[in-house]
Amino acid sequence: MACRISELVLSCRDPEALARFWCAVLDYVVLDREGDGSIEIGPREGFGGPQPTIILAPADEPEPAKPRLHIDVNATDRDQDAELERLLALGARRADVGQTGEESWHVLADPEGNEFCLLRARLKAL
Repeated sequence: MACRISELVLSCRDPEALARFWCAVLDYVVLDREGDGSIEIGPREGFGGPQPTIILAPADEPEPAKPRLHIDVNATDRDQDAELERLLALGARRADVGQTGEESWHVLADPEGNEFCLLRARLKAL
Protein backbone atom coordinates (compact mmCIF):
# COMPACT_ATOMS: atom_id res chain seq x y z
CA MET A 1 0.00 0.00 0.00
CA ALA A 2 1.21 3.52 -0.74
CA CYS A 3 0.81 6.83 1.01
CA ARG A 4 -1.08 9.78 -0.41
CA ILE A 5 -0.81 13.48 0.32
CA SER A 6 -3.59 14.20 2.79
CA GLU A 7 -2.92 17.85 3.61
CA LEU A 8 -0.66 20.76 2.78
CA VAL A 9 0.26 23.31 5.47
CA LEU A 10 0.78 26.95 4.55
CA SER A 11 2.01 29.46 7.15
CA CYS A 12 0.39 32.86 6.68
CA ARG A 13 -0.40 36.13 8.42
CA ASP A 14 -4.16 36.10 7.71
CA PRO A 15 -5.65 32.59 7.57
CA GLU A 16 -9.19 33.95 7.09
CA ALA A 17 -8.25 35.96 3.99
CA LEU A 18 -6.27 33.10 2.47
CA ALA A 19 -9.05 30.64 3.26
CA ARG A 20 -11.47 32.82 1.28
CA PHE A 21 -8.98 33.11 -1.60
CA TRP A 22 -8.08 29.42 -1.85
CA CYS A 23 -11.69 28.29 -1.33
CA ALA A 24 -12.70 30.45 -4.30
CA VAL A 25 -9.74 29.27 -6.41
CA LEU A 26 -10.23 25.54 -5.70
CA ASP A 27 -13.99 25.43 -4.97
CA TYR A 28 -13.11 24.25 -1.46
CA VAL A 29 -14.97 24.91 1.78
CA VAL A 30 -13.84 25.46 5.36
CA LEU A 31 -13.70 22.05 7.04
CA ASP A 32 -12.29 22.90 10.45
CA ARG A 33 -11.08 25.76 12.65
CA GLU A 34 -8.57 25.19 15.43
CA GLY A 35 -8.12 27.17 18.63
CA ASP A 36 -4.72 28.43 17.46
CA GLY A 37 -6.35 30.21 14.49
CA SER A 38 -5.55 27.53 11.91
CA ILE A 39 -8.18 26.92 9.26
CA GLU A 40 -8.43 23.69 7.27
CA ILE A 41 -10.08 23.90 3.87
CA GLY A 42 -10.83 21.10 1.47
CA PRO A 43 -13.23 19.53 -1.02
CA ARG A 44 -16.95 19.81 -0.38
CA GLU A 45 -17.03 16.03 0.16
CA GLY A 46 -14.88 16.52 3.25
CA PHE A 47 -11.86 14.66 4.57
CA GLY A 48 -10.33 11.48 3.22
CA GLY A 49 -10.90 11.89 -0.52
CA PRO A 50 -8.25 11.89 -3.22
CA GLN A 51 -7.64 15.64 -3.00
CA PRO A 52 -5.52 16.98 -0.13
CA THR A 53 -6.82 19.53 2.31
CA ILE A 54 -4.93 22.76 3.01
CA ILE A 55 -4.22 23.97 6.53
CA LEU A 56 -3.66 27.71 6.76
CA ALA A 57 -1.61 28.15 9.91
CA PRO A 58 -1.16 31.59 11.48
CA ALA A 59 2.38 32.91 11.73
CA ASP A 60 3.46 36.45 12.61
CA GLU A 61 6.13 36.45 9.94
CA PRO A 62 6.31 33.45 7.61
CA GLU A 63 9.83 32.46 6.64
CA PRO A 64 11.23 34.93 4.10
CA ALA A 65 13.30 32.26 2.35
CA LYS A 66 11.98 30.73 -0.86
CA PRO A 67 9.53 27.99 0.06
CA ARG A 68 10.35 24.43 -0.87
CA LEU A 69 6.74 23.67 -1.73
CA HIS A 70 4.21 25.50 -3.84
CA ILE A 71 0.80 24.66 -5.19
CA ASP A 72 0.05 23.98 -8.87
CA VAL A 73 -3.53 24.27 -10.08
CA ASN A 74 -5.35 23.33 -13.29
CA ALA A 75 -8.61 24.75 -14.58
CA THR A 76 -11.41 22.19 -14.39
CA ASP A 77 -14.14 23.86 -16.42
CA ARG A 78 -12.54 26.51 -18.63
CA ASP A 79 -9.40 27.14 -20.63
CA GLN A 80 -6.18 28.42 -19.09
CA ASP A 81 -6.64 32.02 -20.26
CA ALA A 82 -10.14 32.27 -18.77
CA GLU A 83 -8.91 30.73 -15.52
CA LEU A 84 -6.00 33.18 -15.39
CA GLU A 85 -8.44 36.09 -15.60
CA ARG A 86 -10.61 34.55 -12.86
CA LEU A 87 -7.63 34.07 -10.53
CA LEU A 88 -6.39 37.63 -11.11
CA ALA A 89 -9.90 38.94 -10.35
CA LEU A 90 -9.88 36.94 -7.07
CA GLY A 91 -6.71 38.73 -5.95
CA ALA A 92 -3.86 36.68 -7.41
CA ARG A 93 -1.05 38.63 -9.03
CA ARG A 94 1.59 37.69 -11.55
CA ALA A 95 4.94 36.69 -10.05
CA ASP A 96 8.33 36.81 -11.68
CA VAL A 97 10.60 33.94 -10.69
CA GLY A 98 12.85 34.20 -13.73
CA GLN A 99 10.62 32.53 -16.27
CA THR A 100 11.45 33.02 -19.97
CA GLY A 101 7.94 33.70 -21.23
CA GLU A 102 7.95 30.45 -23.21
CA GLU A 103 6.49 28.39 -20.35
CA SER A 104 3.14 26.68 -20.73
CA TRP A 105 2.15 27.81 -17.22
CA HIS A 106 1.65 31.09 -15.38
CA VAL A 107 3.43 31.87 -12.12
CA LEU A 108 1.14 33.73 -9.74
CA ALA A 109 1.12 34.77 -6.09
CA ASP A 110 -1.80 34.64 -3.67
CA PRO A 111 -2.71 37.75 -1.65
CA GLU A 112 0.14 37.09 0.83
CA GLY A 113 2.73 36.47 -1.88
CA ASN A 114 2.80 32.65 -1.77
CA GLU A 115 3.72 31.54 -5.27
CA PHE A 116 1.63 29.03 -7.20
CA CYS A 117 1.39 28.00 -10.84
CA LEU A 118 -1.59 27.82 -13.15
CA LEU A 119 -0.90 24.88 -15.48
CA ARG A 120 -2.55 23.98 -18.76
CA ALA A 121 -5.21 21.28 -18.49
CA ARG A 122 -3.63 17.84 -18.25
CA LEU A 123 -4.76 14.77 -20.09
CA LYS A 124 -5.86 11.94 -17.85
CA ALA A 125 -3.44 9.10 -17.34
CA LEU A 126 -4.18 5.88 -19.16
